[in-house]
Amino acid sequence: MGLFGRRPKTPPVARQWYITKRCLELIVASSRSSYPKEFGALLRVDEEEKSTITEVVLLPGTISGNSHAIFKLYMLPIDYSVVGTVHSHPSSIARPSEADLDLFGHFGRVHLIVGVSAMGQASWRAYDHEGRVLDVRVK
Repeated sequence: MGLFGRRPKTPPVARQWYITKRCLELIVASSRSSYPKEFGALLRVDEEEKSTITEVVLLPGTISGNSHAIFKLYMLPIDYSVVGTVHSHPSSIARPSEADLDLFGHFGRVHLIVGVSAMGQASWRAYDHEGRVLDVRVK
């Protein structure tokens, strides 16, 4: 027991995240379709399997440009199944920018970035709220 009889905080247990193949295919297709602008959406998990991303949520008022996707998070209704964000980088580099890291730190637990090239090639990577790479498995 810590000070005043409270238990010391323990770090949260790392969760294994999954994404359905169908959802990932939709994300990649949407990212390619939006090129050369960024695609942006939110990620929703299955109600039963709370660690499996099954849907993208298009947020009204999202603004997409050649180097940005701006989410109007105040448009999101209370929805505890939304766990993070997804957006594309037309530069084909799936690493977070400083603006991405700021968003990650303020909203969500899992974030996907899809790098899309002019040739239509796509690669993706997942990050946690601190910008650390996450192992998200496709199922």
